[in-house]
Amino acid sequence: MNVTDAVNRRKSVRQFLPDPVSDEVLERLLTVASRSPSGGNVQPWRIYVVNGESMARFREFLADRQPGAPAYDIYPKSLTEPYRSSRFKIGEDMYAAIGVEREDKAGRFAQFAKNLDFFGAPAAFFCFIDRQMGPPQWSDLGMFLQTFMLLAQEAGLDTCAQEAWAVHEAAVSEFVGAPEELQIFCGMAIGTADPDHPINTVVSDREPLEVFATFV
Repeated sequence: MNVTDAVNRRKSVRQFLPDPVSDEVLERLLTVASRSPSGGNVQPWRIYVVNGESMARFREFLADRQPGAPAYDIYPKSLTEPYRSSRFKIGEDMYAAIGVEREDKAGRFAQFAKNLDFFGAPAAFFCFIDRQMGPPQWSDLGMFLQTFMLLAQEAGLDTCAQEAWAVHEAAVSEFVGAPEELQIFCGMAIGTADPDHPINTVVSDREPLEVFATFV
């Protein structure tokens, strides 16, 4: 698979098959992903993998844990246009695909809660960063995560990067044994997309080139 194909095929999968993913595959993908760009070669990503038996233990561990305040603002508090409409539309497209009406608050909550089950994915990791780091190092995380997701596509795996885990920083940190100086950024669900689930038919829009690029 070439890079263009991997970019075009990658999307946030929100329903996975239970097919297992081996630790050896995850080790290989993470090792190659560590070649991602990093300013000053700081390499700020700290990764904790849950898979197989540890995934089962984590799901049991999380069952009686309540969410807390987000570790960071996942979106700006007053998101302006056109960003607000883009965020709104992808949410509406997803709920429409699974037949959940806008008035169905319980249905929408139930779908959101699937974040905390990794949408059924058999494997996942959590991405942390040292609290001393700033925006440049956070951008390094994005490059690392994108590299991993493209490599996963090449390996025949699907993914979903999940900032929703920011509301469970305390529980995740306790379970994986992350030290206090590390802050959670996101989770990453990993597995094989369920091809028959309607939510996986959703493809997010992208702005045309002339909206986001200016040739000077």
